[in-house]
Amino acid sequence: MTFVVTTPSFSGPVELLLQLISSHDVDILDIPLAPIVDEFVAALRSEAHRIEVEELSEFLLIAAILLEMKSHRLLPGRDSTEPDEEFVGWEERDVLLARLLELRTYAALSDAFVSLFERASRAFPRLRGIDDGFVVRPPDLLAGVTTAQLAGAYLRGIEEKPVPVVRLNHVTVDSVTVAETVVSLSQRLPTMGRLSFRSLTQGLGSRIEVIVHFLALLELCKLGHIDLGQGSTFGDLEIEWLDVSLGLDLGKVDSYEG
Repeated sequence: MTFVVTTPSFSGPVELLLQLISSHDVDILDIPLAPIVDEFVAALRSEAHRIEVEELSEFLLIAAILLEMKSHRLLPGRDSTEPDEEFVGWEERDVLLARLLELRTYAALSDAFVSLFERASRAFPRLRGIDDGFVVRPPDLLAGVTTAQLAGAYLRGIEEKPVPVVRLNHVTVDSVTVAETVVSLSQRLPTMGRLSFRSLTQGLGSRIEVIVHFLALLELCKLGHIDLGQGSTFGDLEIEWLDVSLGLDLGKVDSYEG
């Protein structure tokens, strides 16, 4: 509900007025309650067809809370009264709102049942069943089946099924090792001069061979036999054989198992 009230010290929704008074931002003694009630009654008389029951009950609750708070301030009482006791009406307001939501849910459910009843009223059930002279005879599933056929079906059902075997003897697995590739490159690179990795692996047919050649080059670089360089980012990898007097020690080459 959004009911706007206008007083000498406040102008705005009545819910905001209650919040400001509760937080001590506005003094309840500065708010005349009679003009607020008169404005709501005038609005109720002029727009009675637009204000619902929920809005009426909510305004009555807020007005009762404001009236109780102002009466506590005007009437003499004990000084030891806790400030929170003045706003006990907030809990009652929450309970009322919860009940209103519950009633709205029941109202929506009743509308759904009415819709189902209206839809069911347009359906007409069948009042008569199958005629007395109509006989349903299911087909004979064993018509034309001999005992020999039944015995053969039984034997086929109980016989042990062969276990499927997948044979891999026709599959050829290429075995390429890094150590063998290191030996091969150490024999070829001294006579090839400076070249790129792309040109070195241009004639290879599988991806695994390219990977093994790259790992072999890394091993040769680690052993100090070649120099690897790249002129630009994502550019070709340049390979250059170094003039070394030391022989190739395959014991230091990683196997890269797996």
